[in-house]
Amino acid sequence: MSAEKQGEMQLEKRHLKACREIIRENIRLYEEKERHQRKEMTQLYHAVKKGEGDSYGLLTAGQNILEHTRNMLRKNKAAMEKAYFGRIDYEDKTYGAFECRYIGKNGVTRNSSDVVIVDWRAPVSSVYYENETGPGEYQVPGSDPVEIDLKKKRTFDISGGNLLGFYDDDVAANDDLLVKYLSRNKEAVLGDIIATIQKEQNAIIRDLPNKNMIVQGVAGSGKTTVALHRISYLLYNYEDKYKPSEFCIVGSSDMLLNYISSGLPELDVNHVSQMRMDLFLPYLIGKAWKKKFQVVRDHSDASVKSRLDFARKLEEFLAAWKEKYLCLEEIRDQEIGVILSKENLEETKSRNPHLSLFQLEKLLNQRINSRIRFLCTEREEEFGKRKRGEYKKYFDSARHKWTETGIYLKFLQQMSEQGMDVGADTMEDVARGRFDIYDTAAIGLIYHRILMKKEQDEFSQIIVDEAQDFGEMVYYAMKQMLPGCWFTIMGDVSQNIRYETGMNDWEGLKEIMFETERDSFYLLAKSYRNTIEISECAGKILEKASQGAYKIQPVIRHGKEVEIDTEPERKLAEKLKELLESIKSKGFETIAVVVRSEEEAEEVRQILDIKEEGNLFHNGVMVLPVRMTKGLEFDAVILWKPDEEHYANEPGDAKLLYVAVTRALHELYLLGDKKRSSLFD
Repeated sequence: MSAEKQGEMQLEKRHLKACREIIRENIRLYEEKERHQRKEMTQLYHAVKKGEGDSYGLLTAGQNILEHTRNMLRKNKAAMEKAYFGRIDYEDKTYGAFECRYIGKNGVTRNSSDVVIVDWRAPVSSVYYENETGPGEYQVPGSDPVEIDLKKKRTFDISGGNLLGFYDDDVAANDDLLVKYLSRNKEAVLGDIIATIQKEQNAIIRDLPNKNMIVQGVAGSGKTTVALHRISYLLYNYEDKYKPSEFCIVGSSDMLLNYISSGLPELDVNHVSQMRMDLFLPYLIGKAWKKKFQVVRDHSDASVKSRLDFARKLEEFLAAWKEKYLCLEEIRDQEIGVILSKENLEETKSRNPHLSLFQLEKLLNQRINSRIRFLCTEREEEFGKRKRGEYKKYFDSARHKWTETGIYLKFLQQMSEQGMDVGADTMEDVARGRFDIYDTAAIGLIYHRILMKKEQDEFSQIIVDEAQDFGEMVYYAMKQMLPGCWFTIMGDVSQNIRYETGMNDWEGLKEIMFETERDSFYLLAKSYRNTIEISECAGKILEKASQGAYKIQPVIRHGKEVEIDTEPERKLAEKLKELLESIKSKGFETIAVVVRSEEEAEEVRQILDIKEEGNLFHNGVMVLPVRMTKGLEFDAVILWKPDEEHYANEPGDAKLLYVAVTRALHELYLLGDKKRSSLFD
């Protein structure tokens, strides 16, 4: 190390020490505050029990203050370990000042106002992620860009409160730091990437909130972590616009959602809703509806119902239904004349395209009521009251006692008569209140177009992970049912494990989601998960899974070669146990044995004497069918029986095998009793 760099190192060590002193004092103050506030809460709680004054309101306000104090205490304690990871020195051309900013995962202030460490989500922090040295700018939400001249960009390697080294705007050195970060063992939580956010990830995280976006990201490109960091960024920078409760994360399984939720508190995100897709759609229809039916596995005709064409045919059917029962003709009364003309009624309808039939009828009845009031201004009050009573329910489709199920069955019958391949199992199950995910989407659309009385305004931002597993019909219904929402949709069509019904390209979804020039399609091609050796193995399968549409660009990180082990059937169980002991001895935190089906998972659990996993991602050994591993990652993976019988050489099986292989961070083992599938060739 040169004398100059040694001098710089000493200065940085002194600065880190000074920052940690401030953080230590903050911790002391927040601990004191917490003790005091907890004492106040206890007193208020007793006051509420006695029913004293406005004690309940004070208790609620006090709980919020206590939560804020605990959050600040947690952030400062975390900052003691790693105060910051970056530094930017720049000349602010807009405000004419020279700034030196240290950037950390947790913003730190002295005396509640003097910023010591800038939060990674702050607008100025984007300079660290995006700008090279020299002229540039950064965006401030709601304001003009701030012009800067970046003089220095420094990345720190800090661990346990100690400065191990730093790098100055050197891409190679930063890649070294990234590889060092990626080489760590995986704990059973979703790791944050704040210190190593890449430029292409940062663009997604910091994009505008009022837009729809689709992100195609190869396995290991950080789709899920980017989505969570985007939520954190939006809540930090647009807190006057959005509350956490307005965000909803939608996923394909409870295990994936539990895995995602493990990373939320660390990103300062609380009270965000999370729902499985098969529960989210019924939730949008209404809480009462959830009790009326159950969601079952896809019916035999799911590949027909999952497509955009099915949604369009249903829309045509519902438009004709509306037209048939609305009958917009001139409303004329013998005593008071024309109440509303046909043109007037048609104009009201055209101005309110999002209203359901029931909502539109309510609006038209209100207009009739107002018009009668006006026409009867000169008449006796009793006459006007009588006339309003006569026309009170002029439009009243509710008298037909329709149900969503009844309307849907009529549509299915019509489709069947027109030659569309609607299965008998769908008709039978729907009549019994058993719906697959695409029937549920159809029911949601029927509810929204015909029977809805009040629109859903609970959510404003929807984040869908592993989006490719569901067909276009689901997204079409969601988009119509949530007209005021913005969607962030993350997925990888190469990992579509429901080949016949899910999405094998993004074109249909773009058509559904993209309405303005602001809407964006992003591509994340770089994989940060797998070693080169695992990526090369996955790359062969990917060619068959996506016809070469989205290739992996791995980060240069070498590891152990993929180990292939073929044993006789009788020795397989013993070999599996040996292999697991060997992997555990290396200190890996998370290990998965990935099998093709739930039945096989149960067999392997019995071999290893492991109880059923439930829905929690955890440290140690997990035995999972490949479909349950979607979105997860493990230190080491043993792929059980990866032969032709389990993974045939066709696109659907190729996607499943690609998912299985790309779960491994460091080591991958292929263990079976037959020759490997030709998908590996």
